[in-house]
Amino acid sequence: MGELTDKIKGNLDEAAGKIKQHGDDPETRDEGAAQEIKGKGEQFAGKVKGALGDDI
Repeated sequence: MGELTDKIKGNLDEAAGKIKQHGDDPETRDEGAAQEIKGKGEQFAGKVKGALGDDI
């Protein structure tokens, strides 16, 4: 995936994770927290690819 793709996917995962964290089910809240962290990681990967090039 390229820089822009990683950043977009990261933003979507982070947003979905935040929404899940507002539910009533503790399992869904935990899943949302993990998804939010995954999204932040994807955004970071996109930033690194942007700085170093998409060939990473």
